[in-house]
Amino acid sequence: MDKIKILVTDDDREIVDSISIFLEADGYTAIKAYDGLEALDKVISDPGISLIILDIMMPSLDGIQTLMKLRQEKNIPVILLSAKSEDADKILGLYAGADDYVTKPFSPPELMARVKSQIRRYTMLGGATTPPTKLCVGGLELDTESKTVTVDGAEVRLTRIEYRILELMCRNVGKVFSAEEIYRAVWDNDIVVGDNTIAVHIRHIREKIEINPKDPKYLKVVWGIGYKICSQKG
Repeated sequence: MDKIKILVTDDDREIVDSISIFLEADGYTAIKAYDGLEALDKVISDPGISLIILDIMMPSLDGIQTLMKLRQEKNIPVILLSAKSEDADKILGLYAGADDYVTKPFSPPELMARVKSQIRRYTMLGGATTPPTKLCVGGLELDTESKTVTVDGAEVRLTRIEYRILELMCRNVGKVFSAEEIYRAVWDNDIVVGDNTIAVHIRHIREKIEINPKDPKYLKVVWGIGYKICSQKG
């Protein structure tokens, strides 16, 4: 039987090495990455990865950004690692799609217990589910393969950033995203944008998908908090 593959991602190579030793001692195959971009590349190149241990504070692409990008394509369980213990970081990680959260410093037995729990749950659920190639919210439809958008059957043309924002929100219907969460999920880490930039992109998306952008049906503002795609059920 092939060994279960687990991706360990941290910019601290000693931590990656030590976690890998414990994983391999328990019979797993450890795959190593040292930043978010490398982690995403490893997941794409190796569909056999069954779990990711992911540090939050990393260069190039931090753990939250990596997780949100990963969740647009994969349902692999993710355990976040962080030296921070603040509830805000934990909540942000769980909202972004983390399955568990471990605060540094942690005991190896605790981490291994959490790994086994996630692997067991993942196996019971039948492994990764293939993300839908079409996202439908009422008359709004996104084709995630062709990256096209239609509203009531008519195609609308979005920029790359507009499409990524809309796809993020359509994968999480009803969830309110703050401007910071949208930025961290959509933009590259070395590009700094403000809340007004997000608002401008939201306005442009509305102008393209809404019959009446001033009274939107799909993409709504939750004042003082952020933006969401509304379910069209009921």
